[in-house]
Amino acid sequence: MTTVDLPLLPLGRGTDPAAERGVECPGDLPSPSDPDLVARARAAKEALGDRVFVLGHHYQRDEVIAFADVTGDSFKLARDAAARPDAEYIVFCGVHFMAESADILTTSAQQVILPDLAAGCSMADMARLAQVEDAWDALADAGVVDQVVPVTYMNSSADIKAFCGRNGGVVCTSSNAEVALDWAFAQKDDAKILFLPDQHLGRNTAVLELGLSLEDCVVWNPFKPNGGLTAEELRNARMILWKGHCSVHGRFSPAVVDELRATIPDVQILVHPECQHDVVTRADLVGSTEFIIRTIEAAPAGSKWAIGTELNLVKRLAQAHPDKSISFLDKTVCYCSTMNRIDLPHLVWALESLVDGTVVNQITVDPETERWALVALERMLALPGRTAPKP
Repeated sequence: MTTVDLPLLPLGRGTDPAAERGVECPGDLPSPSDPDLVARARAAKEALGDRVFVLGHHYQRDEVIAFADVTGDSFKLARDAAARPDAEYIVFCGVHFMAESADILTTSAQQVILPDLAAGCSMADMARLAQVEDAWDALADAGVVDQVVPVTYMNSSADIKAFCGRNGGVVCTSSNAEVALDWAFAQKDDAKILFLPDQHLGRNTAVLELGLSLEDCVVWNPFKPNGGLTAEELRNARMILWKGHCSVHGRFSPAVVDELRATIPDVQILVHPECQHDVVTRADLVGSTEFIIRTIEAAPAGSKWAIGTELNLVKRLAQAHPDKSISFLDKTVCYCSTMNRIDLPHLVWALESLVDGTVVNQITVDPETERWALVALERMLALPGRTAPKP
């Protein structure tokens, strides 16, 4: 089930445990006001010792990051988990697709736990397998499917990664999207790419890195017949972009970029490639989460920055670098709501449950899906060339 499948309930009037992920915990979830939460988390983690490995995505709350053994982006964390085969339990403080990737890359003896099952990803949920299979059939009807290579962003469900694996495609990250698209275009004569699920990363990479035009890109809307596209538009397109986006990065606007440049002299705009094309083209630097962190770390004292990415990370960077002026590229608060589902009470509950011998919220990927998703991931790992964005 994905979050888009969930029934709507009147605000503040009940829950539906049979349909909603994460609304109940099989045990007592500590109160957020419990003054002993930090001590309880520390005690549970110490009791588990090397049996547990806690991963913290950069967009997590500070209270959760404090207990992470490693921090990073989604793929780095999955690889970090795979590098710790002796850890029985991988507690992934991130979102659902990230925990799936960790389960795919770790051994069958390891168990991956997501502290709150409601921590999904709206972008990943915008491309469901049935929708993608329908699109593939429509591409066949249009006579172009033999030219199409599917490429999915890491921020996608395991079954979408498996779809790409079965159909000669590949996974990419925001760091190596250019290399992945180069590879995909080289796979077939007159190749076209079906890029899932983030249209902005696909468009920005194709146009700004590979030199394609905006006219080479069309957007497939899964809620319209034939994606809202004619057979001629599909034949002429080189990039077929899925109509998906990040709810955080999609908020940043070119108007705010222009306003900040007018009000903060010498400000440098640093954004993630999931931002809209008009924002990215106005930025000074564009790159992955890890690139953003490295850029700020290397920046000289006194430099001024406005950063377009998730607010938890921007705040953490500002606190870690008081010698630099760091602003958020939005006028309003912009946390990732699903990332913020993982809080200290859920982490304490997950860790204490493990201490008691109970594995909660285990994330598992079925063997067939895992097999084909791993094919797409291994193709990515075998990609030639650089794996980080250019400065």
